[in-house]
Amino acid sequence: MCGICGVWEYGASDGRVERSLVERMRDEMPHRGPDDAGELIFDAGRGGLGFRRLSIIDLSEAGHQPMHGCRGDVWLVFNGEVYNHAALREGLKARGHVYASQTDSETILHLYEERGLDFVHELEGDYAIALWDAGLERIVLVRDRIGVKPLYFYHQNGRFIFASEIKAILQHPAVTPDVDEESLYHYLTFLTTPAPRTLFRDINKIPAGHMAVIGRDGALELKQYWDALPPARAAEERPDEEECKAEILRLLRESITKRMMSDVPFGVFLSGGVDSSANVALMAEQMTRPVETFTVGFRDAEHLNELESARRIARDFGTNHHEVIIAAEEMQKFLPDLVFHQDEPIADPVCVPLYYVSKLARDSGTIVVQVGEGADEIFSGYDNYVRHLRIYEKFWQHAERVPQAMRRAASAVARPALEATGKKRAAIELIRRLGADEPLFWGGAIVYDETFKPRVLSEKMRGRFASRSSLEAVSPYLQRIESERPQSDFLSRMTYLELKLRLPELLLMRVDKITMATSVEARVPFLDHHLVEYAMGLPRSLKVEGTSGKHILKRALEEILPHDLLYSPKRGFGAPIREWFRNGLGEIFDAHLMNSPMRRRDFFDYKFIARLMEEHRRGAHDWSFHLWALLNLSMWYERWIEGA
Repeated sequence: MCGICGVWEYGASDGRVERSLVERMRDEMPHRGPDDAGELIFDAGRGGLGFRRLSIIDLSEAGHQPMHGCRGDVWLVFNGEVYNHAALREGLKARGHVYASQTDSETILHLYEERGLDFVHELEGDYAIALWDAGLERIVLVRDRIGVKPLYFYHQNGRFIFASEIKAILQHPAVTPDVDEESLYHYLTFLTTPAPRTLFRDINKIPAGHMAVIGRDGALELKQYWDALPPARAAEERPDEEECKAEILRLLRESITKRMMSDVPFGVFLSGGVDSSANVALMAEQMTRPVETFTVGFRDAEHLNELESARRIARDFGTNHHEVIIAAEEMQKFLPDLVFHQDEPIADPVCVPLYYVSKLARDSGTIVVQVGEGADEIFSGYDNYVRHLRIYEKFWQHAERVPQAMRRAASAVARPALEATGKKRAAIELIRRLGADEPLFWGGAIVYDETFKPRVLSEKMRGRFASRSSLEAVSPYLQRIESERPQSDFLSRMTYLELKLRLPELLLMRVDKITMATSVEARVPFLDHHLVEYAMGLPRSLKVEGTSGKHILKRALEEILPHDLLYSPKRGFGAPIREWFRNGLGEIFDAHLMNSPMRRRDFFDYKFIARLMEEHRRGAHDWSFHLWALLNLSMWYERWIEGA
């Protein structure tokens, strides 16, 4: 895991890129690579590459980057891991490639020299790759299939700048940070900004499974090289469950084995739930020493703690277990650093406990950890998924057959009646969608929906976005799966949408940014692309049974985990923001939102925000996620826009 950056003034008549600029960009993210640093000036001074190294594979100086291949005209900076690099190495060496290190980075170079842009299809791993090809006069950027690693770019006025983190791009004097208002509008709904935009105007992110190529003429081609579409096949009978269980366990074992590839200490973040416990159990099978496990709990919200469950798993599998307990004081202390490390708001409060458990791991000497993200998405483990599925199957799919004019009329009558009660906000939005002929499911974490969002916006912003909807951020994905896989069921379409937006841009972004804040590398075994592809091909009947999800995964894990753990109600990994806002965070909220310099931009209706805060404090409503999203946004504005 590392930090990469670069700049290329592709159209300049002479070289003006200074080494000091590249070093300044690179050194804005030392947390991504405390072990080594490097830079390269290329194209007669028109471009530069920067690199910060967190040493994981081949700890020697041979892993220094920027790195060149056999020919010397292709240079690489690389963030991440290629788990099949050793197998690829044997074939490359047999075909005449000469290695100077034991790194996975060098395998990328040799593959590119041999296969050109098709090299990416050979890689298994989590990565953000940047290549400078002097012979073809082009820069190639690649983000891994699932989107575990982020990669950002700025392309304006004959200049192309990229980096692992936005803060590095902002070090370039040509970049003036400002708000992208369209992204702000979508952020309120999704808690993050959908790719390829970011909350910074003119700064974009490469979507998961995409490659960007820019040549001497400045034309930028952004193309998809992998997609999570379910297999293209006709509906078939339910496959044999025993065979599916065996295949899931085989793929997960292989994935965990790959992600144990490391020349530094590694362990597991253990929440005590199914997914992290599976990581521990399957890692312990393959080790002769105890697995290092790390758990975080709360002093001021014991109802969220799974400490006893985590301790039980630690005892059962003989791990070397570590715990950290935090409360509101730790959250307040971390908030300024949270804004710095996120770059743009990732309004998931899990970022707070995630930071402290990451710091616990690093302080113990553990550099690499495996985490449980992705299992609930690909195997439909969230109650929210099951709830939407039941609504669709019992009501929605039948209501969609009613002529739209009738649905629109019914919606026009029902919505005001529900709104008058002041309750059932989710039902109001679903009735609106049905009347507007919009899809039922937009994502697994919707905060300000299209019914509620106009109320928090200022009159100016309501006017600007009067004819807009955050549906436009997800409709291309829904249209693609409907077009490419018309036989896919509703659950497959939900999962596909999550793999395009919420998973890469919210959940995995929080994992990368927060673990790297402590110089820890996180690996995600449930999101090995082979396992994802297999899970996407499983029918709904194997994933959801009755009112619970993740059926086939739990059955597969019965031979390695306790039955009561597998089938106890899902609790989820969270943070007590409801309590924090009611007991002590109110003053911070007032300081950073109600008195924020962002008020001058006239984005929001602050009278309405004050009402939300008042209702939350007296317990009339739980507006914690709505308030947390606004607090993150306000503090981001203070740090990156006003502070700039």
